[in-house]
Amino acid sequence: MMDPTPCRRIYVERTLALIKPDAIHKSEEIEDTILKSGFTVLQKRKLQLSPEQCSDFYADQYGKLFFPSLTAFMSSGPIIAFTLARDNAIAHWKSIIGPVNSTKARETHPECLRAKYGTSDLRNALHGSESFHAAEREIKFIFPNSVIEPFPTREATEEYLSRYINPTLLSGLTELCKHKPLKPCIWLADWLIKHNPNMPQICEGAIVEEAE
Repeated sequence: MMDPTPCRRIYVERTLALIKPDAIHKSEEIEDTILKSGFTVLQKRKLQLSPEQCSDFYADQYGKLFFPSLTAFMSSGPIIAFTLARDNAIAHWKSIIGPVNSTKARETHPECLRAKYGTSDLRNALHGSESFHAAEREIKFIFPNSVIEPFPTREATEEYLSRYINPTLLSGLTELCKHKPLKPCIWLADWLIKHNPNMPQICEGAIVEEAE
C-alpha cells in the first residue's frame, strides 16, 4: 500500500566539516554530536593532505603570517572530512564549533566544540565552511566527484521570478478574484496546474495527420 503522504522536495544546504589532526582521537564523540545536531552525513572520508594540498585548500589565507604554520599543522596528520546537510547547515555548524580561537571560545562559548577540543587559535580542532560558495569549493576539493547545483544569484532569481512566475501567478490571482470560489486555495492550485506555461497544452479530440 502506497503512503498517501506527499513527498516534498526541499533544497537542503550543505557544508564541509573537518576534524583536524589535533582532534582526530575524538572523532567518534564529534561525529555523535554532528548526528545529534540534526545533520545528515552525505559523505565521509579519512585522508591526509600534503602541504601543497593544504596550500590550495586555504588559498584564501595565502599571504597571512599564520599561513605557513596553518599548512604545516593541517598536513601533520590525518583528518576526517564530512559533507553535512540540513536546513541552514553552514550557520548551524559554525555555531556548534564556535569561535576560531579556542582559548577565547572557552571564555565566551564554553559549550562549543572548539572550546572542548581545541587548544589555540591554530589548533582549534574543527573547520567549517564560511559561506555557500566556500562550501561548494571545499566540498569539491575534498570530494572531487561531488555534484553540487549552482546557487543562483539574487539578480538571476529576481529575473526568473519576474519572467516565469509572476505573470502566471498574477493572472491566476486575478481569475481567483473574479470567480470567488468557496475553496480559493484549491481553486488556485488547480488553475495553476492547468495554466502551467511549462506544460504542453493538449486539445482533446485533436487529430494530427502525418505528412506523406
